[in-house]
Amino acid sequence: MKPYICIGVPYYLGEALPNRREVEALRQTGIADELDATWIDIKPDFAQSDDPVVAVNRALAATVAARPDAIPLVFANDCTSCLGMVKGLERQAPVVLWYDSHGDFNTPETTPSGFLGGMPLAALVGRGNQHLMQGLDLQPIPESDVVITDVRNLDPEEGDMLRASDVTIYETLEALHSAELPERPMYIHFDADVVDCAEMPAMSYPEPGGPSLQQSIDSLRRMKARGNVAGALFSLWNGTLDGADEAMTATLELIRAMKAG
Repeated sequence: MKPYICIGVPYYLGEALPNRREVEALRQTGIADELDATWIDIKPDFAQSDDPVVAVNRALAATVAARPDAIPLVFANDCTSCLGMVKGLERQAPVVLWYDSHGDFNTPETTPSGFLGGMPLAALVGRGNQHLMQGLDLQPIPESDVVITDVRNLDPEEGDMLRASDVTIYETLEALHSAELPERPMYIHFDADVVDCAEMPAMSYPEPGGPSLQQSIDSLRRMKARGNVAGALFSLWNGTLDGADEAMTATLELIRAMKAG
């Protein structure tokens, strides 16, 4: 098995917010050492793009692509970093396994809030926000290459669009585990809010229900045991909210599910 590298993306929608220190908090736990991994913080060149989200994703893509000998584990403050991750893994053409309580499948035309963090999966398959994809020189991936599990909060038009797409949707981890998944390289996108908020507090958009922390850990272990993980991204808690320490402890257990052995 390839070694891991840990990549920190301490930006929220392209901005380094002084009160969002989740990535640094993870680094200080020594999780990279636990995984026998090197820790790398990306260094975006904001002068080279008029969109800071593009700048962050370019830096992430370059960092991932520069280490084809390693499996990247990315720690990010929002889900838009999936674009840079997929760009960095582009040569492997991975399928995407998306754990999330939200669909992230809105477009500027369907979103009730305008929140960019609710749109990256749609952008990845060629819907809406293609300026982000174009800024990365990233071609949309086929919808049939995406599997999403445990999504339970969809805006009305977003839900209609997702259900009408070629994305494979599993309502529970049990259904996911019973399915035949592609044997191709796999990018795991894990938004921590997929875990029941009773065990994963400090989420900006908490959703009751969903899998327990242990069920989520077991699922990641299952996916890792398949032997075809090309990389994984963990979208983190919000450190400004109550329960942040508990959320970090839970997130560390999720990350440890990726350990060899």
